[in-house]
Amino acid sequence: MSAPQFVKPKKGESLRLLAVHAHPDDESSKGAATTAKYVSQGVEVMVVSCTGGERGDILNPAFTLGERSIFEVRKAEMNRAAEILGVQHRWLGFEDSGWPDGDPKPPLPIGCFAELPLAQVSAPLVEIVREFKPHVITTYDENGGYPHPDHIRTHEVSMFAWEKAADPEYDSKLEPWVAAKLYYQHGFSKVRVQVMHDACIELGIESPYQEWLDEWEDDDLTSDRVTTRIDCANWFNVREAALKAHETQIDPNGIWFAVPSDKMAEIWPTEDFELAFSRIGAIVDEDDLFTGLRGA
Repeated sequence: MSAPQFVKPKKGESLRLLAVHAHPDDESSKGAATTAKYVSQGVEVMVVSCTGGERGDILNPAFTLGERSIFEVRKAEMNRAAEILGVQHRWLGFEDSGWPDGDPKPPLPIGCFAELPLAQVSAPLVEIVREFKPHVITTYDENGGYPHPDHIRTHEVSMFAWEKAADPEYDSKLEPWVAAKLYYQHGFSKVRVQVMHDACIELGIESPYQEWLDEWEDDDLTSDRVTTRIDCANWFNVREAALKAHETQIDPNGIWFAVPSDKMAEIWPTEDFELAFSRIGAIVDEDDLFTGLRGA
């Protein structure tokens, strides 16, 4: 049986975007202004959180957990962020793997997202792709954006779902779905961090980025991989509100908000992506994740 081919959406058909993330809060720190922009245009956006963030640390010194469990709190935070962004949301249903700290690193917790077999943790995402029928999928690159086990596994399950959702031989009660394009999200390249540092100096603000720059070991390979820049400065306020909804993870006086939104819109008005896979041919220098898909 031949594999199904991608069918371009008909004129007037709603476009659909699936954003796959590792933990609650990742959807607000990675590509949030882009998703908010597309929601405002009538695009259907679904965010998938692969884990519940159960092993995440509390990073906001002003936050007190009290009698609540960390998962209960992070679930409520995710609900608020989804409302702010205007997105649909699904939990993939797996347990946070935590950050393996030490040398050598300890083994991963039994039964966590990054420890379970790939086919097992990918199967629910294949079903979501077949059900939601996204035209575009966004996820992390092969390094996870940074080497957290759950971020790397998020890349792996996204690749599995990209292939198997389109495979008519894959065992599922749902019909195959062929997504058109898959993007990697790219966030803090060295170039971007340098621009943010320079803006702090210009504004007379103490820069929190100098140490980050001093510790940067690799060449700035991320910038070289970017193919697609989405101008979304008008939605930075939505991104900021969604970030602040994750009270356990975001210090409102911390590094995320060192550069004011209006200055950020001036110096770096885009969110940046890499077109990693395309079933409609190669496209470069895009300013729209749906390039090639808008209407017949």
